[in-house]
Amino acid sequence: MIAHHPDPEQIRLENVLLALGNPVRLEVVRILAQQGEQSCGALSQGAAKSTMSHHWRVLRDSGVIWQRPNGRENLLSLRREDLDARFPGLLDTLLAALEQRDT
Repeated sequence: MIAHHPDPEQIRLENVLLALGNPVRLEVVRILAQQGEQSCGALSQGAAKSTMSHHWRVLRDSGVIWQRPNGRENLLSLRREDLDARFPGLLDTLLAALEQRDT
């Protein structure tokens, strides 16, 4: 089964905001923005596989991340170009706010 990745013009702001409204998913986005593509295992944060699969699905279906198979695992990456084109400044503002929160 191929994961659902919306086309760039199908990415809706309300879906992106809903996906980013969860602290776990927000942390995944922060890590992907800082470190680039990561395996699902590297991002699992000790949570149950089923829980993280749900988070991946929400992020993927909303258009926030790409998910691609690599052997027995999936790799995740941020759809920065698509998000920046659809909602200029959204990711930069969000990531800056996260940095301020953590200092």
